[in-house]
Amino acid sequence: MNDLRAPRRVASLSAQLVDTLREQIASGVWPVGTRIPPEHDLVEQLGVGRTTVREALGALVHLGLLEARKGDGTYVRASSEMHSVLMRRAGASSSSDVLELRTVLEEYASGLAASRRTEGDLSRLRRLLAEAEAIADSGETAAAAAEADTRFHQAVVSAGGNALLAEVYDVLGDAVTEQIGGTPWTDETAAEHTVLHRRLVEAIADRDEVGARHCATEIVKLTGLEGDRRGSR
Repeated sequence: MNDLRAPRRVASLSAQLVDTLREQIASGVWPVGTRIPPEHDLVEQLGVGRTTVREALGALVHLGLLEARKGDGTYVRASSEMHSVLMRRAGASSSSDVLELRTVLEEYASGLAASRRTEGDLSRLRRLLAEAEAIADSGETAAAAAEADTRFHQAVVSAGGNALLAEVYDVLGDAVTEQIGGTPWTDETAAEHTVLHRRLVEAIADRDEVGARHCATEIVKLTGLEGDRRGSR
């Protein structure tokens, strides 16, 4: 019995190609939303058969990482399987459910950021906050302002040092941007939004965990209230 050895398993060529292409996506070489090289280009670049490429692409479409658009090519849909699953789930949920979950994650993550942030994290937060305010003041589209705000909050969560939490939050941030990014806010709400964000950064700078969590909660509440106003119009 001690001489028994498990058989060696060699992954098929298409399975190896799936791993190669998945790495292109996960590393950001092929960012979400971009069109990947055409099938015939992949065949030439990788030195494999067309059938192998088709099998690998089909597997990634099945996993939700790629999306085949008839007559337009294949696009990156998600950066990971978890991203794909969470985006589908968030997209099928009400905006209030997404915001409630975001509140739970962001409140906790903001407390972590206050206790764990580095000077580099703090500098990044202040730079992203300044960029978000500049975009809002410039009169750019509401979608551009929402995207800038999402980048800021992703940096807050990242400063907490929990990579899994950051990945989950990134998906929710994308969902919130889609839900609130199409309509401009009132001047009053925008002003309050700016004040709360500045307070959040200062709480993180002061390592005030309670203050940071409170600011994060108030920011998400404000987002939810504005969404409710729009829905009632």
